[in-house]
Amino acid sequence: MNYQDRESIALNMRANILKMTNQAASGHPGGSLSAVELMITLFFKEMNITEENVDDVQRDKFVLSKGHASPVLYSVLAAKGFFPESELMTFRNLNTKLQGHPNMRFVRGVDMSTGSLGQGLSVAVGMSLANKLDKNDFRTYVLCGDGESQEGQIWEAAMSAAHYKLDNLCAILDFNGLQIDGNITDVMNPTPFDKKFEAFGWNVIDLENPYDYDQIEEAFAKARAYKGKPSIIIAHTVKGKGISFMENKANWHGVAPNNEQLKAALDELGVK
Repeated sequence: MNYQDRESIALNMRANILKMTNQAASGHPGGSLSAVELMITLFFKEMNITEENVDDVQRDKFVLSKGHASPVLYSVLAAKGFFPESELMTFRNLNTKLQGHPNMRFVRGVDMSTGSLGQGLSVAVGMSLANKLDKNDFRTYVLCGDGESQEGQIWEAAMSAAHYKLDNLCAILDFNGLQIDGNITDVMNPTPFDKKFEAFGWNVIDLENPYDYDQIEEAFAKARAYKGKPSIIIAHTVKGKGISFMENKANWHGVAPNNEQLKAALDELGVK
C-alpha cells in the first residue's frame, strides 16, 4: 500500500467519523480524528489481521482501551472490509451492532469490549501473558488515552506488564493533551508520561509526528525489535486532527457536529 492509498483511506475515515457522529447526534469525534493514521498503520501494515483470519486465534490482537473513540475503530474495520461501509451510518442507533462503545460479541474485528476507562490495558496484558505462556509469537496492541491514564488501573497494568517482561505487548498513547473537562494537566496531571513509564519498566518510544507514516512505521519497528520489556509509543497527537475548527479544542471531545458544522468539515476535507 502506497502513500496515496493510505491518504485516501485517511480522508474517507475522517469523513465517516464526522458523518456517523452527526447522524447519531452523539459520539466522540475529537479523539477519533486524532488517531486515524495510527489505526491505518496498525490495521493495514503492522498487524496480521484480515477479514479472512479474523476468527483465528493465531493472529495479532488489538484493544481500544479508550473505547469511547469507537468511530475510529469502526471506520478502519469498514475500510478493511469487515462489514459494509454503509453500516457505519447506524452508529449508536437502537439495535445496531455499532454501539457507542465496541462490543466483541457483535462486531467482527473487535477483540475486546471496552468503555470503562483504564481496563483495556489490563486486558491487553492478559492477552500478552497468555501468548507468552503458550509460546506464541503473536503481538497485542492497545490504544490508550492520555486522560484515561489518570486511572490507577493503567499503572497497575503497566507494573504487571513490566514484571512479566511482556515484550509482545505494544501500547500506543494518544497524547493530545485534552479530555472532556479541559487540559489533562489541569484536571489531574498524569505527565511526564515518558519518565513514568520508564520508571515502571517500559521501553518508551517517542513519536513526535503521528501523522507521518514513515515515523509511525519506524516506531512500531522499534517496539517489535525491543526484547525484555513491553513498549509504549507516546504519540503526540492533535485532538480533532484534520478539521481546523475542531483541532486542539476540548469541547469536541464528546460533541457531534450538527448539519452546518458537518458541511463545513466535509468541505474542508474536500469530500461530500
